[in-house]
Amino acid sequence: MALTIFAISTVQICALCANSELIKMLISIDWIKDFTTIPDLDPKAIGERFTLGTAEVEDVISSGQYWQQIKVASVVKTAPHPEADKLQLATIDLGDGQERVVVCGAANCRAGIKTPYAPVGVTLPGGLTLEPKKIRGVLSEGMLCSEEELGTKDTSEGILELPSDLRLGMTMAEYFEETSDIIIDVDNKSLTHRPDLWGHYGIAREFSALFDSELKDLYGADWQKAMEAKFGDKKDSPLNPKVNSDSACLAYFGLSIDGVKVGESPRWLKRRLEAVGLRSINNIVDASNYVMLELGIPNHVFDRESIQGDLVIERLGKSDTFTTLDEAERALIETDTVIRDESKPLVLAGIMGGLNSGVTEKTTKVFLEAANWQAAQVRRTSTRLGLRTDSSQRYEKTLDSTLCYRTLLRLAEVIMQLCPEAKIVGAPTYDGADLSQIKPLVIETSYAKIVKVLGHEISIEQVMNIFEALGFVVEKSNDSMAVTVPSWRATKDVECEADLIEEIGRIVGYDNITPFSPELAVAPVRLTPTQTMHRKIKDFMSLHANAFEVMTYPLVGESLLKKASMDSYPAKVLVNALSKDHDRMRPSIVPGILEACAKNAKNSDQFNLFEIGRVYLDGKNTYCEEHNQIVVASFSKSATPFLEVSNIAQRMISYLQLPADMGPKNPKFKNLAIDEEWVGVHPYEFTNVRVMGRPFGAIFSIHPLVLRQFKIKGHVSFFILDMHAFEDKPVKDKTSYKPLPKFPSSEFDFTLNLSATTPVGDVLTALSKVKIKELVSTKVLDVFRPEDKTKKYVTFRAIFQDPEATMNGDLLKGFESTLISTAEKAGYPLRS
Repeated sequence: MALTIFAISTVQICALCANSELIKMLISIDWIKDFTTIPDLDPKAIGERFTLGTAEVEDVISSGQYWQQIKVASVVKTAPHPEADKLQLATIDLGDGQERVVVCGAANCRAGIKTPYAPVGVTLPGGLTLEPKKIRGVLSEGMLCSEEELGTKDTSEGILELPSDLRLGMTMAEYFEETSDIIIDVDNKSLTHRPDLWGHYGIAREFSALFDSELKDLYGADWQKAMEAKFGDKKDSPLNPKVNSDSACLAYFGLSIDGVKVGESPRWLKRRLEAVGLRSINNIVDASNYVMLELGIPNHVFDRESIQGDLVIERLGKSDTFTTLDEAERALIETDTVIRDESKPLVLAGIMGGLNSGVTEKTTKVFLEAANWQAAQVRRTSTRLGLRTDSSQRYEKTLDSTLCYRTLLRLAEVIMQLCPEAKIVGAPTYDGADLSQIKPLVIETSYAKIVKVLGHEISIEQVMNIFEALGFVVEKSNDSMAVTVPSWRATKDVECEADLIEEIGRIVGYDNITPFSPELAVAPVRLTPTQTMHRKIKDFMSLHANAFEVMTYPLVGESLLKKASMDSYPAKVLVNALSKDHDRMRPSIVPGILEACAKNAKNSDQFNLFEIGRVYLDGKNTYCEEHNQIVVASFSKSATPFLEVSNIAQRMISYLQLPADMGPKNPKFKNLAIDEEWVGVHPYEFTNVRVMGRPFGAIFSIHPLVLRQFKIKGHVSFFILDMHAFEDKPVKDKTSYKPLPKFPSSEFDFTLNLSATTPVGDVLTALSKVKIKELVSTKVLDVFRPEDKTKKYVTFRAIFQDPEATMNGDLLKGFESTLISTAEKAGYPLRS
């Protein structure tokens, strides 16, 4: 059975990577020198200049130094190893009059042959550094090399036998026509905003500007005309792809070639790919990879004989499965864009090709594609599938559609160079947006503005030269400049005057600009009412409530909501969620705070947490309403912190001067902050917090069953307040002055015998109706639960204060009797 080799641009290579984020952005200086001249500097100096001017360099690697160190040697004689039957002692001559002894295990090692010799100190391609070493008691002065050890073949049977007419001492660099290289490892994240730097030609443009050298226009108008001379008649083109308007395709170029012969790539092509971290597959795949790495635009190669009818680029239109080149079955949805023929999808647009249209060793007819896709659509599909490839990474950066035609011609040129018998059939086809209608981006600036912003004197000639080196076109009129941004920088990179000035600054070198403080008018920051309220709440919580601020994720998972016994909220699930643990907008902050309590409860017996966060609720007239809420949670290992939280809530409301009070549940008004029927609400420890008469919040304890779900050993109580209705109103900053009282106050503590199910808020409501002007406040002091689970004893504290006189004992006794009488009439007797 014949071996099938599936081939399709870099997409296939990327699919083999477990994590595309690990794919390094490697730049070959030897490759860059095809397009521009780089001064003979220390490799690290080149990396530092690139870091300061363009993007952060993580490492600079010297590659291929061994080619100059490994030389042609003649085996003078061999002798058996005294301690090993399968080893020989080879005496070799390098032509320098000095013989060396090398221990060799190759079966073809014999006197009279010439072979590569690697001396001690050489680091081979596999990373092995040769050191003086005794092998079975005999010192070996280096190593005789096979093609596998030289990196020119994947496997080999013995040492490499070289032609007998080679001169002794000749380097392998001369024999293989290899050169050393400098590899620059660039941080991918620093190139996210620069789609033009994802190919060596774009990087070469940067180097030409940084080192003030000429950029060779190898693929300009003359080259394009020479390639177009090889075209036939467009009507002879076997395929004419059509782009549907609802697809993610922006531009689609295609070209057919016949007479292709799939085989091994030449050494120069392998060397280029290996230098930047890609292994060779075959000449067609390698050509596709090579062009993408050179020009920065992904491309695709079809086996044309696997295509039935013509190609259509469209949305899939239905949910389906699709087997990609990595032999994985992918679940596609109706909005995914695919390239298909009359019967089946062939490519997942911008991401990966299908297993059903790959090039095989029998392929002779191919169809080349160079296209551009909507960045957001590619990213959504790629993220949803967890499939990030070299191709998708580039399309996500928003590429320039006008570069696709050049990419197509260059791919055709490389394939025809590798397959001399190959011929173009017909002419390129195109469908998509009218590229001639793309208007160039022109930005106005001036020489004076550039100098002023940079704070650095630079000649206008130098400014013009930098713009020209980077591909900008400048029309100068007196001091003003109309700068036309090149198409490859106008997709999402350069957008305004500040971007133009940045271009000048980075090429000049920020290290050459003396920093100084800008002269700016100082004005106070004006906070909005919402910001003011949030800041006051944070100040109060930190300074007066002994609470730590937490920030939980606004995106939660179904598992967390189920743990809290809340609805899974399927209507707010994200289409392109990064993780199943964060795949939907949260309807409540409480589950996240409970999770934070569970983690902190392992290390503390008591603590208070708070968060000001946003929740996402179903809107009346909109898909979603965003509400800000303040949530306070108190944990105690020994006793319920309900009273502690109630105290914090009352003091915070007073601090903010909100018109609020506490009250029982009211079926007429739904609580906006928490579902009163949620199973996590404690049946006896709950009270509404009413602002302007409406229940915008609540104080409650968490039911033990929910605490058990979160593995919390202890008690947790919450204060939650929805601020949506009033946070944008100015908070009154007026503090009404009250003189210190001249006369003492009096405290009266009393304990009522209540049913275990009686809300304490009901008692406070009844007591608030007492008409005693000297009664300043009534609050809960303590709750005691006896062995009789049907009862509880609640201690209250009433404070009396007369600002005009000292209250005598008889008056106070009358006040106390009135309080107790009011409580008993309401059904709350005094504990005997």
